[in-house]
Amino acid sequence: MDQTTLILFIAATFVLAGFVKGVIGLGLPTIAVGILGVVMAPAQAAALLVVPNLITNGWQIATGPGLKAIALRLWPMLAGICVGTWAGAGLLQQEKGGSATFWLGIALVLYAAVGLKAAKLRVPDAAERWLGPIIGVTTGIATAATGVFVLPAVPYLQALGLDKDELVQALGLSFIVSTLALSFGLVGAGALDASVAQSSLLALIPALAGMAAGQLIRNRISAATFKLCFFAGLLALGCYLVARTVA
Repeated sequence: MDQTTLILFIAATFVLAGFVKGVIGLGLPTIAVGILGVVMAPAQAAALLVVPNLITNGWQIATGPGLKAIALRLWPMLAGICVGTWAGAGLLQQEKGGSATFWLGIALVLYAAVGLKAAKLRVPDAAERWLGPIIGVTTGIATAATGVFVLPAVPYLQALGLDKDELVQALGLSFIVSTLALSFGLVGAGALDASVAQSSLLALIPALAGMAAGQLIRNRISAATFKLCFFAGLLALGCYLVARTVA
């Protein structure tokens, strides 16, 4: 793939990923790392996502109902994410088609399976104290290995009984902490430097354009239908990445 085609491919990927986030409130890193994993190593894709993730999730948590209350409730999980991500530093490979791509594919398949099943999980209040750190550490290790920070944090947050606005804010907070923790690992591995940060800043433009478009049509389409297509697409993408690495 020549340089111009690669740039257009990256831009289109961020427009699509931003669009998905604009419609359902999440999916930017999952879509972007998954699709970019076809043409580059997961570490490179994750590095490009740093600025778009920080800005879009910062926007998401700033517009929520009560950031302090959410942060106080979730801090054990958030601390666990940092510990797990730093403990797994170096797991995210910088070669395309390596084991990190395989585990990225597995993560996408599992996330899609959970989403398609649409099971109604519920975490008892008394379990949050000990379950939160476990979920956080596990999510951090998965983040360090794949560059995607959705499992098991997203199903866990969805099972806490938060209302719609609280859930969107909680997801944004979880994602921004994961992004910051992963960024330190990427810097240490040499995958994130000033040049890559500049490219990541440029990637923010198509991501915001896609997010704005997604927000405009959020109330004009069926959320259930869109989510079905979203998770089915992730399942297909994950299967492709797994098949490519084991072939």
